[in-house]
Order: sequence, then C-alpha cells, then structure tokens
Amino acid sequence: MEEKQLVRLAQEGSPEAFEELVRKFQPKVFSMALSFTRNREAADDLAQEIFLKAYLALPRFHGKAEFGTWLYRVSVNHIKDYLRKKGRAKEISLDDVPEVSFSDREQAERAEQERETESRRTLVRKFVESLPEKYRVILTLRDVQGLAYEEISRILRLSPGTVDSRLHRARRMLRAKLAPYLAAEGGTYELS
Repeated sequence: MEEKQLVRLAQEGSPEAFEELVRKFQPKVFSMALSFTRNREAADDLAQEIFLKAYLALPRFHGKAEFGTWLYRVSVNHIKDYLRKKGRAKEISLDDVPEVSFSDREQAERAEQERETESRRTLVRKFVESLPEKYRVILTLRDVQGLAYEEISRILRLSPGTVDSRLHRARRMLRAKLAPYLAAEGGTYELS
C-alpha cells in the first residue's frame, strides 16, 4: 500500500495502517535516537515516545511535506527535548560493551584495536556533542544518519544553502577540535 494511502487510513483511525507506518519508519527513527543517545534502551524508549507523539499529532498532519520528513522533524524535536531535560548526560549500556576472551595473542591484539577504535569514536562523539546544537544536529543528520541535503532542509525547515554552510562549518569546527589528537597519532586531519 502506498505511503499516502497509509497515512490517510491512519488519520481515519485504522490501527493497521499506523502499524504499517511504524514498521516502515521504526528502524530509521530508532537509529536516529541511538545516534544521539548512544544507548539502546533510551533509543527504544524515545522511538516509542516519538511514534506515540506522531500518532497523537496525526490529525494535524496535512501532507504539505512527505510523512517521513514530518516524522523526522517530530523525532529531532523530541530527541532534542529529551537531551535538554537529561542534561545531555550520556548513558552506556552494558549490552554495548563487547565480551572479549584473552585466550591467545591474536584475540588480545584484536581487543586492543577495538579499544583504540572505540576510544577514537568516543573522542569524536565528545567533540560532536560539544558543537553548538545547530551544527551538531546537521552533522548527525548528514554524516551519521546519511540523509540528503534536501531531506535535512525539509526536516529543519532551512534552505539547502544554509544546510550546506552549517554542515561545512560543523565539519570545520570538528576538524579543528580533532586536529591536535590526530596529529599526535601521526594522522592527517582529513575529514570530509
């Protein structure tokens, strides 16, 4: 069934139509929440809250934008509210910590590489989180979620030029923050 038809049926009260919309968009909404919170349980709760919020707001959806764009806008706003209320404290789930057996040298070396990689990811996350919100959101939507400029433009209600310039500034700020760490490791500071 076509998305517009599902939305219309859901607005008319069809729980099956809304369930189909949830099935279609749940992975992306969950992924977005996870990329901001870095916690599976929090992301799962946020996704449920977002779909409840969307369900309650569905009568006010007039189809001026695509349903997915509207839902992403609801998602971004809800996640931003959550992070503000949470004081941006980061949670780490024990499920995300890999179990490593150090039974032989190869496994130990692999574990060390994984720790270094995770350490770099944590550093990047920390610097991304320190960016002003307008840059952090655009960087996350583009570089973590992989959304197109046009989609980000519709979600945030910004012109594509503003999205492009903010993304450029966000990457430049991130590059400047990371440069000393990358240079210390003998790397370059090439970030796209």
